Amino acid sequence: MTAVQIVEVGPRDGLQNEATRLSPTLRAELVRQLLEAGLPHVEAVSFVHPARVPQMSGAEEVLTDVEASTPGAILTGLVLNERGFERALAAGLRRVRYSFPVTDGFARANQNTTVAEALELATHLIGRAKREGLHIGVVLATSFGCPFDGRVTTTQTLRVAEQVAQAGPDELVFADTIGVGAPHAVRELVQAAVAWNRPGLQLGGHFHNTRNTGYANALAAVEAGATVLDSSVGGLGGCPFAPRATGNIATEDLGYLLREMGLQTGLNLDALIRTSRWLEEQLGHELPGMLYKAGDF
Repeated sequence: MTAVQIVEVGPRDGLQNEATRLSPTLRAELVRQLLEAGLPHVEAVSFVHPARVPQMSGAEEVLTDVEASTPGAILTGLVLNERGFERALAAGLRRVRYSFPVTDGFARANQNTTVAEALELATHLIGRAKREGLHIGVVLATSFGCPFDGRVTTTQTLRVAEQVAQAGPDELVFADTIGVGAPHAVRELVQAAVAWNRPGLQLGGHFHNTRNTGYANALAAVEAGATVLDSSVGGLGGCPFAPRATGNIATEDLGYLLREMGLQTGLNLDALIRTSRWLEEQLGHELPGMLYKAGDF
């Protein structure tokens, strides 16, 4: 198996569905703790309208706070449209991710668009990012199943993925938004993508543990050739527009699994455990992760 880069999405995907809204100051503190725990890339904010996802309001404040205390930090912002891309540019970010689903049902619910329109925008934003010198990733939501359109076939996801890849992004991530994927489907999808992958394009996976398959799926993705895995500290996560969608795989749990399999991630598991316990206090409830309760071994 190849080396794996873990992208921490807790400050964005982890918090966006929480009833408790953390202030930009607390979210910046969370980002700092994650950086100090050895995470090389943190998806720190989402540039969405605060009326739609109030938990993500104040993205620019979060970035300003983190950059003032941690200069040189590698931070990523998620965008769902060109307005979000403009905000990311104005905030000085050098890494962005554009996310859209491979199903029309979720595209309408989440972004008021269609897959065809979102794909056209992806090509446009990739071009803009190249001209601006930005690193851009594309996340394909509902790659394995959709809460509105049902099961998604490998062929359907690959049809969209191949068109995205032709535009030349730096990263392409398959996301199991509602946690319905299983290892055989993950392996089939990633292996097919590896077969036509071009040099310089990183392939990744974003898995939710909704039905307790998230860690098995992450391992299947790595074994099939993926080099990027998203995870969320404490296992927090969920999408406000996906019914019954629950947490991501937990960063510290994933780090433990990969380490025990001989893969070096550079993560400080003790520091991540402390962050999960701190976050539990801020949110006022137990987190889905396991390692922060059991401890390292």
